[in-house]
Amino acid sequence: MPAAPISVATLAAMKARGERITCLTCYDASFARLLEAAGVDVLLVGDSLGMVLQGHSTTVPVTIEHMAYHCACVARGRSRTLLIGDLPFLTSATPERALQAAARLMQEGGAQVVKLEGGASVLATVKCLTEQGVPVCGHLGLMPQSVNLIGGYRFQGRDPESAQTIQRDALALQDAGASLLVLECVPAALATQISQTLRIPVIGIGAGAGCDGQVLVLYDMLGLNPGRPPRFSRDFLAGRDSVPAALAGYVAAVRDGSFPGPAETTY
Repeated sequence: MPAAPISVATLAAMKARGERITCLTCYDASFARLLEAAGVDVLLVGDSLGMVLQGHSTTVPVTIEHMAYHCACVARGRSRTLLIGDLPFLTSATPERALQAAARLMQEGGAQVVKLEGGASVLATVKCLTEQGVPVCGHLGLMPQSVNLIGGYRFQGRDPESAQTIQRDALALQDAGASLLVLECVPAALATQISQTLRIPVIGIGAGAGCDGQVLVLYDMLGLNPGRPPRFSRDFLAGRDSVPAALAGYVAAVRDGSFPGPAETTY
């Protein structure tokens, strides 16, 4: 029998069983097939495509047209993995704009979940989306769409006040109806505490091994980043002879808890 499609309910059950969730960014059909064959649970069509595909210095220039196009490309290459699409810059600024953007990602792009950045400021939007049947993944910690406001790609939640804000926002997103949460670039202890507190799965990137799952930018974990790779990433292609072997290595390392290790963790 073919394996059942992965849904947000599947991920919630994995969290309950203590099974780690594997996620990678993906932008096209060919990689979607490879990632699914390797056993990756979740494909994230991230607005990171603006940097790794389009050559921009931030994710801000990415449009809903770009996101819908790449979601559709990935959707044609997957059969059972869960497909999440990012709502790009300012498309979640109001519930009305978010509904329009989510409709495009889901109807044109085949996304099954939409991801948006922000805490208290997006609660009404999250509630509106979920009331209309749109599964939502929240995103806290380092929020790349706010890079111009915060002055760069910096770890968040290191002082007690900001850590409490992230904790409070995480609970509020869950209460507003979010099905998942991404925590990016926060101390491992904070991410572990939030993961243990929330009912919904928490997927970390640069947030230590205590999250319910991990996500990396595909190009980073294949060592294809032309600049200095993020300190929380690992080149899984190094020492292996193929992309499928690198992907299998990533899945195995997330599943057994060996990634991220101490060298890739901020405490």
